[in-house]
Amino acid sequence: MSLRPLIRSALALALVTAALPATAARFELQAGRSYSNSHGANTAFVEAVFAPQPLGQTRFTWAPDVSLGWIDGRPVATDDSRYTNRDSVALLAAGARFHFGETGDWYQPLFFSEQLAVTNHATHALSSHYQFVSTLGWQAKHFSVALRHVSNGGLHRPNTGETMALVGVAFDL
Repeated sequence: MSLRPLIRSALALALVTAALPATAARFELQAGRSYSNSHGANTAFVEAVFAPQPLGQTRFTWAPDVSLGWIDGRPVATDDSRYTNRDSVALLAAGARFHFGETGDWYQPLFFSEQLAVTNHATHALSSHYQFVSTLGWQAKHFSVALRHVSNGGLHRPNTGETMALVGVAFDL
């Protein structure tokens, strides 16, 4: 297994991060378990969330959100000889994290994020190099929990996707 794609992804994440406003950056280290067709694999993410901005005149805020992730491969037999789940997948994603409410509201720590991602391998679960990443979670000052789904949205078959539960530690810069 070559580390070259992961190194390229890390450099791309560093460039994207450098181009975003450096104010109020929140970094999260997340780990958990991902499932595709009832088969599990370990997963890890490094995520950077930047200063929230109001979304028009609403009570919603949005913040730029970039992440670098890793999903371990798994030896699962498939009927498709072109795609397997044996390869680990590195992904680089960028999008936005949304919150509702004012600071101090009990529900304000809940968030939803949408990102577009590129991957280094096509697998049975992630059968194209471009993916959609949807996350529903809760964040405290130094802790987060999230449910995340990565899929190509049916743009290419097979499209089983990866669904994961993540726990993270966070720190602000």
